[in-house]
Amino acid sequence: MTILGIKSLVYGVEDVERCTRFFDDFGLPLVESDAEQSVFMLAEGSSVIVRSLEDKRLPSCSLVGPGVREVVWGVDTEESLKALVANLSIDRSIEIDEAGDAHFLSDCGLPMALSVFRKRPVVNAPDSLNAPGVVNRLNTHRKWRRRAHPKTIQHVVFAVKDFKQSFAFFRDRLNFRLTDYQRGFGIYSRAAGSHSHHNLFLLDASLPFPGLDGQPRFHHANFGVEDIDEIMTGANYMERNGWPKSHLGLGRHRIDSALFFYLPCPTGGEAEYGADGDFIDDAWVPREWSVPLFGYAHFVHNLPEWLREAPEWEFKFLKEGGALPE
Repeated sequence: MTILGIKSLVYGVEDVERCTRFFDDFGLPLVESDAEQSVFMLAEGSSVIVRSLEDKRLPSCSLVGPGVREVVWGVDTEESLKALVANLSIDRSIEIDEAGDAHFLSDCGLPMALSVFRKRPVVNAPDSLNAPGVVNRLNTHRKWRRRAHPKTIQHVVFAVKDFKQSFAFFRDRLNFRLTDYQRGFGIYSRAAGSHSHHNLFLLDASLPFPGLDGQPRFHHANFGVEDIDEIMTGANYMERNGWPKSHLGLGRHRIDSALFFYLPCPTGGEAEYGADGDFIDDAWVPREWSVPLFGYAHFVHNLPEWLREAPEWEFKFLKEGGALPE
């Protein structure tokens, strides 16, 4: 019963046309657009679907406000899909649509679906890096880029009321793996068939940060690009096209090593360019980050007030099996 990662993100938004223009400028390949919805298809075969918040096709759920209103998880085979549906059907309603996709709510009311995913291989060719005394690129100029073109959907983040209880559903019923635990902040987890550090982050909705008010909300989605050059080319392209600037700018997370660049998104929440994150398997040992802000960033371009003082260095490995501490 293997989930490979995110197959589709279905957004419910207040202005379909404006959100379509944002994702087009962001670099997602637009394949369909009309007054009712827009569809973007990435190189791996995953998709982003933008619909009005009033669209009756969006499922009822616990989420407040605009943003991702359904995550479609890609499953490796029909047999895996049937097994997962049989398990979920024990205690919840499952709606099977004409395509055979199974729609349901998580225990905390997040709207999810399962669908067979013929995931396509993604080809990248990042430029070699030079450093003093280490020459990996001789007589060769770095490639010239005009804009970013994300090829994958790497993860999605929701603010929820009880992130431990919410994670337990994904662990026990969908076979997600605990990756890392930020005490008081949230839990990172990955689908069993993925090597990304995380495909899902469940965040404490009551944290005293902008956009969080204790209610379950979409927070952001991460779209994978090749390297730092593609991130910053995309960021500059978005600014030239009049979209609001990132409040943090370029940064690198400590907790998963990934480069990030968050952009305010008219869908609600943020859209993130991501690159160079950690890839892991079942040999990974989950960690507890007791000082949560230490895990947040290794560096960030626009240093916010709450990171003015460098957090103390502190984390520890969780016990065998990755059980969460009380």
